[in-house]
Amino acid sequence: MAQPLRIANCSGFYGDRLSAAREMVEGGPIDVLTGDWLAELTMLILARTQAKHAGAGYARSFVTQMEQVMGTCLDQGIKVVSNAGGLDPDHCAQAVSEVAAKLGLSPTIAYVNGDNLMPRLDELLAFGVDFAHLDTGEPVGDITRFLTANAYLGCFGIVEALARGADIVITGRVTDAAIVCGPAAWHHGWGRDNWDALAGAVVAGHVIECGAQASGGNYSFFTEIANMSNVGFPWAEIADDGSSVIGKHDGTGGEVSIGTVTSQLLYEIASPSYLGPDVSARFDTIHLEQVAKDRVRISGVQGEPPPPTLKVAMNEVGGYRKDLNIALTGLDIEAKAKLVDEAFWLASPYARDDFDSVTTKVVRSDKPDPSTNEEAVALWHITLKDHDEAKVGRAMANAAIEIALSSTPGFFNVGSTTSAAIPYGVYRPALVPAELVPQYVVVLGGERTVVDSVAPRGEVDITVDDDPSPNETSGPTAAVPLGTLFGARSGDKGGNANVGIFARNDESWAWLDNFLSVEEIRRLLPEAQTLKIDRYRLPKLRSLNFVLHGLLEEGVAASTRQDAQAKGLGEWLRSRVVDIPTSLLTAP
Repeated sequence: MAQPLRIANCSGFYGDRLSAAREMVEGGPIDVLTGDWLAELTMLILARTQAKHAGAGYARSFVTQMEQVMGTCLDQGIKVVSNAGGLDPDHCAQAVSEVAAKLGLSPTIAYVNGDNLMPRLDELLAFGVDFAHLDTGEPVGDITRFLTANAYLGCFGIVEALARGADIVITGRVTDAAIVCGPAAWHHGWGRDNWDALAGAVVAGHVIECGAQASGGNYSFFTEIANMSNVGFPWAEIADDGSSVIGKHDGTGGEVSIGTVTSQLLYEIASPSYLGPDVSARFDTIHLEQVAKDRVRISGVQGEPPPPTLKVAMNEVGGYRKDLNIALTGLDIEAKAKLVDEAFWLASPYARDDFDSVTTKVVRSDKPDPSTNEEAVALWHITLKDHDEAKVGRAMANAAIEIALSSTPGFFNVGSTTSAAIPYGVYRPALVPAELVPQYVVVLGGERTVVDSVAPRGEVDITVDDDPSPNETSGPTAAVPLGTLFGARSGDKGGNANVGIFARNDESWAWLDNFLSVEEIRRLLPEAQTLKIDRYRLPKLRSLNFVLHGLLEEGVAASTRQDAQAKGLGEWLRSRVVDIPTSLLTAP
């Protein structure tokens, strides 16, 4: 039986802390260094980069980090696995190779591709793949409008690259957890039907994929943690059975606790069956245990065969947009908003109906009896969208400027009034049969190997404890923010958003489970009143997860919400005042 493998993360998104790779390599013992660069929005960003500079659709910051740590990794036998290849994993691998040559080093570098379906869309449509929208069923229509179309590959291309002696493995669009699951499966020799072990590694990968979010970053109870100004990145030590210990290097900031791990487990998930290309991991079987300071053990994870399809992330240019903000200051906010709206459209050369989309909101950030000028200000916010770039350009910026001296008292613009329209992208999730998307593994200077993306089929029995909530706490109540007792984490899933909320003891969980229904979520989050909402229970984690369909409209790049990625949705929920039993509030 192989020893546990310690896999450390150094990036949760494109733009994360540049020094993190060096911190993880030099800060303590690790076996593998990983990094996640590819949020759904990142693929659109890389497509724009690639359009300007052919072959440049990858994360340049990863190449910089490799220059910082490559020598130490080779000296210490640390493998590197990253999805920083984005749209151009081959060019990313070549860039890393050039850095190695400059440093006088000779690592074995491999890349994994096959995820890019853009050159194959006509072929796949002819084969019968309809690319219908995964959430709405909308037909795909004209495929020439798409900028990117990438299937989420699994971990076994990475396994093959490591088996062929790669020191550095660079992938395109694989699942976020694959860069952790791959090294674990290679090290422990797992077969493709070792569902529970693979599921455990997927869960560990999900926990550490977003970097410092597992070690105190973006944590609801951050005020309880010392040294939060420079949070350490996490690692997962994965055992032969797929169980893991989540930790961070000693002496670094932040905290690894059941709370921080639970919070990250709830991030950007849907049902308790977490679907993937290698295994469907059952989040309702996860058991957490605090085994030491900054050490949390994850065990008991069960897995089942994945679906026969792969998810595809597709992006298109939706058109052009302009966002304008006009201050509404002091008294009579609603009347001022009405006047600004009327005056703006009279000044505009176009009517409201001339645009593809117009969204207007009054953002009430003002306070009663304000002690500063800023506290007196609300915003009239308008988002204009259209396929005609000129229509949302200078003329509409001018309309906002022209009414400055002729509408409301206290008028001023907030933010940019630039005349330039901004292109925006529309995200589209779809499915493709796994059998049609093989993975290709290339070792620089060697041959290409083909790895099948089809997982074996089989039947497994998942044992989920029947855990009805204990009796709800009764008695006197007090009106306090929900977050007084409960933590939350939220995020984007294409045009949908999720918000997970968790309790920290059994009594609070019993109350939460009985109290927080879909109807109550609609009341507490009025933006969701007309949306389809799914509610999922995760009793072992003392958690509930809600999926709000369509909250983010056509995806992050197209969303007109101020919080386009729903990162603050959980904290908004925590700030809502509800009646909570005082016995829970006074419990130790």
